Amino acid sequence: MIKIGTRSSKLALYQSNLVKDKLSNIYPELDFLLIQIKTKGDKIQDRNLDRNLDKGFFVKEIQEQLLNNEIDIAVHSLKDLPVENNPEIITSAILERGNHKDVFISNKKKKLSEFTSDNKIGTSSLRRKAQLLSMNPKLKVEDIRGNVDTRISKMTKGEFDGLVMAAAGIERLGLESYITAYFDSDEMLCAPGQGAISIETKKGRSEIHNIVSNINHDNTNKCTFYERSFMNELGGGCNSPIGAFSNILDNKKKITGTVLSLDGRTVFRDSVETDIKDDVNIGLLLANKILESGAQEVIKDISIG
Repeated sequence: MIKIGTRSSKLALYQSNLVKDKLSNIYPELDFLLIQIKTKGDKIQDRNLDRNLDKGFFVKEIQEQLLNNEIDIAVHSLKDLPVENNPEIITSAILERGNHKDVFISNKKKKLSEFTSDNKIGTSSLRRKAQLLSMNPKLKVEDIRGNVDTRISKMTKGEFDGLVMAAAGIERLGLESYITAYFDSDEMLCAPGQGAISIETKKGRSEIHNIVSNINHDNTNKCTFYERSFMNELGGGCNSPIGAFSNILDNKKKITGTVLSLDGRTVFRDSVETDIKDDVNIGLLLANKILESGAQEVIKDISIG
């Protein structure tokens, strides 16, 4: 029996069942069992996510059970994982990425361009909040907690007029009918790793690692590595106002990244593109390029703020 550790939300269970099905298809002779684990982020719903609270907020308890051999495999939304690596844990696979974009959801399909300071938009992400304020500094953006269903329920009950959420989660749960609009990446750059599912194993358990590595998607793994390298080099965490998206197309690998002040008034954004054969971490190249353009002060303010 191979135990798969997961959060207990509908989205987490969907993603873990996706992992389970992929593994079962390759290894029909093996039994896989989902183990639901409540994380700190699941238990604490009355505190807003800030830059100091978020490291491991949704993954720590799962990783602890992995290290204690209570589970064999840990499944996470990649964007929830701290960029600092635990030397005792291996990322054995990243599944092919889902939709990386963010979506706007609103009551009666009201467009974002029609929103005023009287309309309340909910998001738990400083990255989304900063980019919304950059588009329109008069927008009223407030924190919202809870899983996908809970947030949509709060909106439909009138607590919020609109929401900004990850497209992948909405699509995986079949809730596309709620979507008012998809944000173009020029409007809102996604979180590093957004839309990707990460599968971790414990270092030294090579037999489990070898099983899981068979469902790895190489291009997704590379691109999300560049995105997370970009954020790590800038000193950002999972809930910093930092966005990045990397893709591989026509034998080129490209990354676009952004760093914003918390109020969205200062924006640094740039891209790096190289030949796919170039043995270079484009995430680090972009981070250094943005730092050289003057983003250091904004990053310092974020860290202090």
